[in-house]
Amino acid sequence: MTSVTDFLLNRSSQPRLEAPAPDAATLEKAFACAARAPDHALLRPWRYLVVQGEGLEKLGQLFAATCANNSDEKEIEKLRRAPLRAPMIIVGIASPVVHPKVPEIEQVMSAAVGMSFVQLALQEAGFGVMWRTGAVAYNAAVREGLGLEEHEQIVGFLYTGRVAQAKPAIPRPEVAEFVRQWP
Repeated sequence: MTSVTDFLLNRSSQPRLEAPAPDAATLEKAFACAARAPDHALLRPWRYLVVQGEGLEKLGQLFAATCANNSDEKEIEKLRRAPLRAPMIIVGIASPVVHPKVPEIEQVMSAAVGMSFVQLALQEAGFGVMWRTGAVAYNAAVREGLGLEEHEQIVGFLYTGRVAQAKPAIPRPEVAEFVRQWP
């Protein structure tokens, strides 16, 4: 196996993250990796927002604003504090365009693969990452607050920073459990 395969086999999400966040050069390289995602017709149907510093607090306020009027204070505070779990969050956005040969779903998948490439590049650079979605990723007010256009959607929030405390390894399924030959 190659070093890439070994790296993938040892990849894991890390929920406990702290400063420092990736620097500009590391981000530049990670986003260059994202641009290598499969992209039919070279539509480049993705974009990213980098959130850090005061932006994390503003993102938390945006998350908290999604709570219904009858939400308890504990739930609101949990959403408000969620972005503070890491020193940086990268918002992956699918930005599909109308194309006669490339359906929207393929463009969304391209954006998700690009986000995965960012994730892997950051991990290779020594940072921890956690890809999160949840209800806030699909909330119209969050999309609007982040400046997304009507046709765009969030593919995930990639929390990143230095691993504060590595989580225990999670057992993975055996390949035979999810792969079959056909016919």
